[in-house]
Amino acid sequence: MTAQTSATTVKTTCPYCGVGCGVLATPQPDGSVAISGDPDHPANFGRLCSKGSALGETLSLEGRLLHPEVHGQRTDWTEALDLVATKFREALDEYGPNSVAIYGSGQLLTEDYYVANKLMKGFIGSANIDTNSRLCMASSVAGHKRAFGSDTVPGNYEDLELADLVVLVGSNLAWCHPVLYQRLASAKSNRPEMRVVVIDPRRTATADIADLHLPIQSDGDSALFVGLLAHLSRNGIVDRSFVDQHTNGADAAMMVAEDWQIDRVATTSCAPAEDIARFYEWFAATEKTVTVYSQGVNQSAAGTDKVNAIINCHLLTGRIGRKGMGPFSVTGQPNAMGGREVGGLANMLASHMDFTEEAIDRVGRFWGTSSVATKPGLKAVDLFAAMARGEIKAVWIMATNPVDSMPDADGVRAALRTCPFVVVSDMNANTDTALEAHVRLPAAGWGEKEGTVTNSERRLSRQRPFLALPGEARPDWWIINEVAQRLGFSAAFPYASPAEIFAEHVALSAFENDGRRDFDLSGLVGADYASLAPTQWPIRSKPMARMFGNGGFFTPDSKARFVPVAPPPVIQTAPGSFVLNTGRVRDHWHTMTRTGKTARLSAHYAEPFVEINPADAGRFNIRGATLARVSNSQGSVILRAIVTDRQPRGQLFAPMHWTDQFSSNGRIDALVRAKTDPISGQPALKMAQCHIEPVQVRLYGFFVSAQSPKLTDGYWAIAQTKGGTRGELAWFDEPSDWESWLRSSFDLPSTAGMRSLVDERSGRRSYAVLDGGRLVLALYASPDPVVVSRQWATELLDAEGLSASAVLAGRPGADTPDKGAIVCSCFSVGANTIAAAITEQDCTTVEAIGRCTQAGTNCGSCRPEIRRIIERHNASVA
Repeated sequence: MTAQTSATTVKTTCPYCGVGCGVLATPQPDGSVAISGDPDHPANFGRLCSKGSALGETLSLEGRLLHPEVHGQRTDWTEALDLVATKFREALDEYGPNSVAIYGSGQLLTEDYYVANKLMKGFIGSANIDTNSRLCMASSVAGHKRAFGSDTVPGNYEDLELADLVVLVGSNLAWCHPVLYQRLASAKSNRPEMRVVVIDPRRTATADIADLHLPIQSDGDSALFVGLLAHLSRNGIVDRSFVDQHTNGADAAMMVAEDWQIDRVATTSCAPAEDIARFYEWFAATEKTVTVYSQGVNQSAAGTDKVNAIINCHLLTGRIGRKGMGPFSVTGQPNAMGGREVGGLANMLASHMDFTEEAIDRVGRFWGTSSVATKPGLKAVDLFAAMARGEIKAVWIMATNPVDSMPDADGVRAALRTCPFVVVSDMNANTDTALEAHVRLPAAGWGEKEGTVTNSERRLSRQRPFLALPGEARPDWWIINEVAQRLGFSAAFPYASPAEIFAEHVALSAFENDGRRDFDLSGLVGADYASLAPTQWPIRSKPMARMFGNGGFFTPDSKARFVPVAPPPVIQTAPGSFVLNTGRVRDHWHTMTRTGKTARLSAHYAEPFVEINPADAGRFNIRGATLARVSNSQGSVILRAIVTDRQPRGQLFAPMHWTDQFSSNGRIDALVRAKTDPISGQPALKMAQCHIEPVQVRLYGFFVSAQSPKLTDGYWAIAQTKGGTRGELAWFDEPSDWESWLRSSFDLPSTAGMRSLVDERSGRRSYAVLDGGRLVLALYASPDPVVVSRQWATELLDAEGLSASAVLAGRPGADTPDKGAIVCSCFSVGANTIAAAITEQDCTTVEAIGRCTQAGTNCGSCRPEIRRIIERHNASVA
């Protein structure tokens, strides 16, 4: 990382979730970058979550791809780009435009997306450009378009604060969109009349602020909202004026819904009938209602219908486009919306235009080409399936890691291995996907490139550079532009800056747009790109905060469409099998290529895990902290078992973050079938069926090391820690020569001394390797899961004057407080520190804990966990 010489603070935007928080980045004289929230940005008003707060710790060049590579060998840009263009041209000439593809990412900036989409759809002539956004919000797009005639989010974040009822469906807002959650939690604390309903199979951290939690089974939300529509109609909770003037199809939707009484909804959704009735009563009685939904709705084979079931309820009551009311899709990535705007999905053309004859002609005239694609291309799952069949001869993957994030992940890896030519543009050299590439191109990352992103409330914000480009890294738009020129399209790709691309993007949105298209940036024509402030589209004479309050939908008759929804049948699992729900954890992001670089974000969860209900765990003889094998016909993974009543019976939860770079066998999406929603093409990532069983382990282990290890056998999971690496281990067969195993696995320096402590009776053993009083390696092994304090052990790497006996003891001395497992990542506050504040300083509220320890006072994502610690203490002394 090379900071710019100026100490000027740069206003930019966070590269993580779809909240789109403003960030202030200030390069420091020592090369580091100070990060804080932008108090003027309307998305976060200065707040940052744990991930955003740690951005400055993710900017090292360790693991970066800094030079172009061909077949694993360093080359220069000319050779690499010439090869990419040649291979794509050969495929085009021999097999036609549909033999090539681009697979992009919501991590790309709008300008990157625009150039890639223009190249594929406008000049190559194929719509085979899709993106990992297909995995997170394609069903929301399809639902919006069916109901509104356009992919339009009607409201904004302020509506969550103004609502009297906020319904969170399939959204663990506290962990996945923490700043938005904190805005909601703050509003609720200031307005006691506000109610929050959480609809989720799991009792997540978000349920901490819920007045009602409905623990539906997977896909039970379709029945829940179809039943709500029937309840509203039966009880006359209908805005007849809005329905008559601004909608069509209400009667057809009612006919399908009318048989869904509460008892039937309860049977199908598996939620208690009395709780469903209470939810229906609250929704019926509360005009200012916002329904927020996310991946739990979208990532389903019935995701589009779920979206429309929710929207139907808001259309019936006219609760849309006005303050404090409306359906609200929260996106998972920083620029999923920007990708939708430029046409970065295979079923979109450009600028929110579809493949109609009129739009194809319009875009062709604007771009000056007669080669515009005339029909949708292959969506993500279909794209990799076509690749496996040999139909894709060249693919270019940008800023994403489909070998880990796609369903049927092993099948995706195999498909890439059959593809004759694979290009990967990425910041990182060794992602599981990059390792399958013939050509690897070093892309600029956050803090190095500039452009725009659009968040979940339609707000455009600037990402601005504050670091010099490292090595030979280049922005994605530049790389695509160079290939386009080599393919013979120089006249259409003359860009010298992202400002020029943005200006063309703005102009296309305004081109022949007389108000019939929702996406319109005409108010930004001629705007100063450098000083562009956060603003919501559509931007004609002025930005629009909300849409559709008075109708004006983007259908031929300007009326919204009710969509009849028939809920899917109850999920039937085979005896002894489970429904596997996948998702995210609080402090990590996607496949950890960024968050995995910082120690504090790995302190909360440092290895892949599976959550299981205590009753199920007892039935299958799975003990907490032991290893479990989760498997089905797709494959198997080995995960740490967490036994918790947050998880309902019959279901498992496992996060999607772990890859072959961080664990021996934790790629959870290898177990997920490539089943998709028939309308949106979005895969059902939350309802794989699987089995679980205990893993027979000879020894468990834990280590901290100043060196990165080389682990190949048994179970392992590694994470960054300050001064080195921490890791969990398990041996299925004990090493025959421990010292040889240690030296080969950890590359120990010859000057280091090794001491050991072995208890033959218990089977426990410890090893300490020190060099000049500094810890090189500490390893602890036991027949049962190792009970050594992880936080204490990791801090030994930063200590001086250590003795082997202190390390071998495996626990801190009486004069060294053990902070315990990290709860608050922002301030590295552990569970023991919080417990001590309760017992020794009489801190009995989350607020008091914050005043005493700082825990929970930054992003607030840990506040539910702090509350549970307080509740457990109160229960123990009651």
